[in-house]
Amino acid sequence: LCLALLWLPGAAASTLNCHKMCICASNIVSCSKMNLSSVPTGLPAYTAVLDLSYNDITRLRSEWTPVKLLKLHNLLLSHNNLSFLSSEAFVCVKHLRYLDLSSNSLQQLDEFVFEPLVNLEVLLLYNNKITQIDRSAFVTMVKLQKLYLSQNQISRFPLELVKEKSRLEKLSLLDVSSNRIKNLPMSEIQVLPAYIKTGLYFHNNPLPCHCDLYTLLAHWYIRRMNSAVDFRDDHTCVLPGPQKAQVGIFDLSGDSMNCSTFVEADVEAFLEQTLILNCDTKHREMLKAWTLPDNVAVTPRSNHTARVLPDGNLLISPVRSEDSGTYTCFATSEVFNETIYMVLKVHNFTMHGGSETLNTAYTTLVGCLASVVLVLMYLYLTPCRCFCCPNKGKARGEDSIHSSMLSVTPTHADPKAELNRHVAFIDSKDSQGQNGKLNPNGNEYEDDADAETGSLMKAKRKKSVAESISSVFSDTPMVV
Repeated sequence: LCLALLWLPGAAASTLNCHKMCICASNIVSCSKMNLSSVPTGLPAYTAVLDLSYNDITRLRSEWTPVKLLKLHNLLLSHNNLSFLSSEAFVCVKHLRYLDLSSNSLQQLDEFVFEPLVNLEVLLLYNNKITQIDRSAFVTMVKLQKLYLSQNQISRFPLELVKEKSRLEKLSLLDVSSNRIKNLPMSEIQVLPAYIKTGLYFHNNPLPCHCDLYTLLAHWYIRRMNSAVDFRDDHTCVLPGPQKAQVGIFDLSGDSMNCSTFVEADVEAFLEQTLILNCDTKHREMLKAWTLPDNVAVTPRSNHTARVLPDGNLLISPVRSEDSGTYTCFATSEVFNETIYMVLKVHNFTMHGGSETLNTAYTTLVGCLASVVLVLMYLYLTPCRCFCCPNKGKARGEDSIHSSMLSVTPTHADPKAELNRHVAFIDSKDSQGQNGKLNPNGNEYEDDADAETGSLMKAKRKKSVAESISSVFSDTPMVV
């Protein structure tokens, strides 16, 4: 394929001339601003950098180079009004590491167009007319580190490029700013590693305003993420309403939407829990070290429940109450240092102890409510005392135990369904006998018709009354 002839109808190309057409400097071939309509032939095999920018090359066919350029690692094709890329355009340049296709007229990226570029590290596609990106367009580019897609017409956020299990592991910069993206997958973006967040640019998109978006960027700004700090004023959103007013996202905590000011949350844990503190740095492959709240360094020989894992995170197991405090992660590399503080708050109970405490509190509350209900029933549902009853006069010999009946009358006329409850009270005024004791019969012993029989009965009754109701008070109800 790479040896195909170029002299087909309409495919003629000029031969490279390093004296008139291009500038050749060692392994660099610069043909910029030469008004070329096609790639010149006869490129030397030792070419490492090929600059074809600012020309009029509108189509990049599969046969643009007849030989494999195994040493070519930089290819610049920007500002060419390029609108077509063959699916086999890069078959003969598999060792490219830098490809500039910016400021052209590309409209879509097909599935296999970049498949041969397994060594590519930087791809520039900004300032095109791209509206659609195939989800597998970059799947083979396992070494890709920087991808520039800004100033296009993209309406979908390419989550597959950064999402766990599908993302490009080396990718540290993704620029989709100045497009037509109206929705962001907030929950997925929030859990991304810090080295991806700091290089994720999505400013100047027509995003709808909401407080989750403000919280996300406010958190990034506190962490000094480049995407939030460098373009703070360019992060805008569209307010709801017919006017579609555009405001700054960082102004949503004011009068626009009154979003709550973001404050870094502490890490919470429970007793006997296994906890991992993540040293989420903005750069990868950094050397990490930890110190405990008492400024003691964590070492492999330290006698603590905390130890540093191979990935640099801190494992605490089991969590104790004295583990509360501020933990510090020191991340260092040859060109960058970062310090991360994490405040740990340990609750003084186990993870399952909270439910037991809740059950105890609930039981106590129910008991208190039941007690209040019983007291109210006693105060308001008991019948009227005898001293307030209108029928105070009683015939001699009448029983002094006055009864009051509470009846529940059913709605039907069945007499068997009638339920009667009798509540009796002892009248202390009419029933006081000897030594202040109560006489339930209410009549005086000397008023008996038969004096002799009465005196005998009185002696027996006095003894019976004294033994049976000596501990009864006058206001105690009895159900009879």
